[in-house]
Amino acid sequence: MANSPPDEGSSAPLAVVGGRLLTGLEEVTADLGALERGGHWAVVVPFSGPPVCARFARSQPARPWPGPPWLGPPRDAWVSSLDRAGFEHAVDEIRNAIAAGDVYQVNLTRRLSAPLARPSTNSGWSTDVAALGAALAQGNPAPYAAVVRLPQHGVAVASASPERFVARNGHDVRSSPIKGTAAEPDGFTPKDHAENVMIVDLVRNDLGRVCEFGSVEVPALLDTEAHPGLVHLVSTVSGRLRTGAGWADIFDATFPPGSVTGAPKLAALDHIARLEPASREVYCGAIGWVDGDRAVGEFNVAIRTFWFDDDMVHFGTGGAVTWDSTPEGEWAETELKARRLLDVASAPPSGEHRP
Repeated sequence: MANSPPDEGSSAPLAVVGGRLLTGLEEVTADLGALERGGHWAVVVPFSGPPVCARFARSQPARPWPGPPWLGPPRDAWVSSLDRAGFEHAVDEIRNAIAAGDVYQVNLTRRLSAPLARPSTNSGWSTDVAALGAALAQGNPAPYAAVVRLPQHGVAVASASPERFVARNGHDVRSSPIKGTAAEPDGFTPKDHAENVMIVDLVRNDLGRVCEFGSVEVPALLDTEAHPGLVHLVSTVSGRLRTGAGWADIFDATFPPGSVTGAPKLAALDHIARLEPASREVYCGAIGWVDGDRAVGEFNVAIRTFWFDDDMVHFGTGGAVTWDSTPEGEWAETELKARRLLDVASAPPSGEHRP
């Protein structure tokens, strides 16, 4: 999935998840069933690829990053997997599929990539993914932020996700899909409301596959949440797990997240595979933590997420396409979602210095 960047400070495995710093790596497995065994886990479930479940010996409150600050690539170094013309053509293709009755909504994304910077040894700057996570925490704080660094297992991820995929407390589970994005609270359109309600219905069905009959509810519908640089519509779906169901069952029933696929989910996935030229990898997957001793945990939807691969850093941006979408409007939404994150992750313009 990723190779750790060439930075001397990036050699020790760690995770910052749920406000906790996990250190002392003990085990790595692709088996989600292992999360029932106990212990402190950081988990990365890519949109495409096997899960990475890492059990750590120590858990303590997260602390400020003690290393040198992040130095990102120049702002103009980022290249999109789909240019504007290609993205807008894909939006038209999805609308044609909706008109044909094949699908109701498809989440279309594109990948932005840039070479990792190479600061000199004594420059005072870093390309450690933990340094990027610290920069995001300061410049774009998010409720489901996460950093996972497992160099020997190809994982280097920093997420500033605003979205809860699934949380578990014993037998109780809940999901809070985000659908609907605007620059200001009064900017939501009927399209934003419609796409949120569609995905709420999908999430209800997903949770219904693993929850007790009649227990799935929608305690919050179309709430407005403010995040740095934009606002979202957020709903919450909850349920009670069937006896004997665990994390593997939850993911089998609900993954990948409905908010980053579409409805119906399988048809939307077919269109995603056809129209997106770059694999999503960890983007639009899930990153989170599990306390196996207490049967609790929480996963984000891995949006607003950066990951390293060889000597490159990647970032994804996208949005839901419905019949009411316009190609230019969908492109503008991807730009809005990416702008602040890329400003944080990119090097300052020549002649300027970060504080």
